[in-house]
Amino acid sequence: MPILMKRIYEEAQEDDGTRILVDRVWPRVSREKAKLDLWMKEVAPSDELRKWYGHEKERFGEFRRRYLAELTSGIQKKELERPNKMIDENDGNVTLLYGAKDEKHNQAEVLKKVLEDF
Repeated sequence: MPILMKRIYEEAQEDDGTRILVDRVWPRVSREKAKLDLWMKEVAPSDELRKWYGHEKERFGEFRRRYLAELTSGIQKKELERPNKMIDENDGNVTLLYGAKDEKHNQAEVLKKVLEDF
């Protein structure tokens, strides 16, 4: 089953399937419009890493490396079991939602790859 990615500001679609927000900070969108099934702030980059990255493309390689280190450490690694279980039990799509403007250089892209390889 595919894991999709989408900006949370885009309109929710039926084919999104299970919608999981993977940002640590709530985006500027109402809870009604977000239509979330789960908010996984525990697997989002730490505040320190998020602030360091600042969505600067030239830092993405190092951001990816640091974020992967966070994801494979204790607490976050355990938290990955939750969305992974949802993916395994879900008959439809799973969509990782994020607030970043850049659709290719964000934490959802890194997390998607980790979940696919989990």
